[in-house]
Amino acid sequence: MKRNIVIAAVTAAALIGGGTATALATSGEDDPGKASGQADVRGSSSDDGDDTADDRDDRDDDAHADDRDDAARAASAKVTAADALAAALKKTPGTAVSADLDGGDDGERAAWEVDVLSGDGTWHSVRIDPASGKVLGSRTDDEDDTDEVRAALKGTSVDAAEAVRAASGHGTVTSVELDEDGHHGDGKTAWEVETRASGKAEQDWRVDPRTGEVTADRSHDSHSDDSRSDDSDDADDSGSDDD
Repeated sequence: MKRNIVIAAVTAAALIGGGTATALATSGEDDPGKASGQADVRGSSSDDGDDTADDRDDRDDDAHADDRDDAARAASAKVTAADALAAALKKTPGTAVSADLDGGDDGERAAWEVDVLSGDGTWHSVRIDPASGKVLGSRTDDEDDTDEVRAALKGTSVDAAEAVRAASGHGTVTSVELDEDGHHGDGKTAWEVETRASGKAEQDWRVDPRTGEVTADRSHDSHSDDSRSDDSDDADDSGSDDD
């Protein structure tokens, strides 16, 4: 009898208020614990969307922090990328294939990391002090693309240092790397060069290894746009699943 009275009262409240009433007590006074423990779950799709947006903001903040760190290192480095390449080749003769101004992870100090392919096919990673140009150390690396790199360099006339100098008019060079396959595997070899200029964001360039021609590399921008689009789609999908 009590149960019928409670249900009738709840139903009447719902009709008068024009809303939806949650059945707070379906068993009367027999089990009050259930009534207080029930919860009306609302807005789960919105919360999921907010979480996705927060994750995206965190990634953007991390990327911007990395950009600022890279810019600071580039501005403070007294040794240029071309100087680092020359110092590495003096230590380990061969062909310089890449150079990158590394921030110094795992407790290591900041340094230029230069990859050199020696004549006998051995890969060497040489660390150069960005302040003094001294060799901080070197190690041999195991790489499986030696033949591909040699084939890509065959017939080229512009080396890594010359690619750096060609792109340096656009800002301080923080990395150079041989792209032997070209974008999307199109087979067009090029030097990929990253520069930073005061007050500007990172810029990527491609230097033709035969002519030295410098062109803007927009592929990284499109990849970032695709990534942001994917994140947005994920957020939309998350919201629609909860509906």
